Amino acid sequence: MKTVIGEILPLALVVTVSPINIIAGILLLFSKRPLTNAAAYLVGFTVGVAGLLAALIAIAGALDLHGHSNRARGGGGLVLVLGVVLLVMGFRRFRKRPRHGETSPRPKWMAGIEDFSPGKSLGTGVVVGVANPKNLVVAVAAAVTVATAGLSAGQQVVVGVVYVVVAILGVAAPLVVAVSLGQRSHDVLESWKTWLDQNNATVMALLFVIFGVVLIGKGIGGV
Repeated sequence: MKTVIGEILPLALVVTVSPINIIAGILLLFSKRPLTNAAAYLVGFTVGVAGLLAALIAIAGALDLHGHSNRARGGGGLVLVLGVVLLVMGFRRFRKRPRHGETSPRPKWMAGIEDFSPGKSLGTGVVVGVANPKNLVVAVAAAVTVATAGLSAGQQVVVGVVYVVVAILGVAAPLVVAVSLGQRSHDVLESWKTWLDQNNATVMALLFVIFGVVLIGKGIGGV
């Protein structure tokens, strides 16, 4: 189980540092109900990430990917493909990165986020946790990793909890800062938001390339 945890932690890290996930949480801390909205978003995001991983592990488990069968090799092939996808996404992100001093455009759904209600913040968290392509790709890779390890149900739960806890740290961080620093958190969060806006593409490109290579190596070993 320790080996599996070591393999999925880098994948959870991709979700943790995804700028879009974090920026949404920061923007909600500048809304009319900052702490309530940010907390609701965190809860929704946690539910989305956990639900997605659980569903994918169940699907991968039903396919019986453990062992040395053709299905197990198929699981290795899927990880290999996901690694290639991340690698391509990384190079595309790097090519489209904004020039110095410019910022990456935000998704259209973030328009008016400062006016979100707690219910809408909760729903947004769920959707972002599930539908963000980055989250989806690494969750599939994590699920295949768990399914091919032959873990018991209890061990799968432990591994899944570790993945989710690490994956939500990035979204939780702004809320922790806001609660801890109070009014003093404004400047800190504003600087985080500015930095993430300017370096979104570069950060994700680097992560995609690194973990794409990791998945390709793992996939080759499992084919």
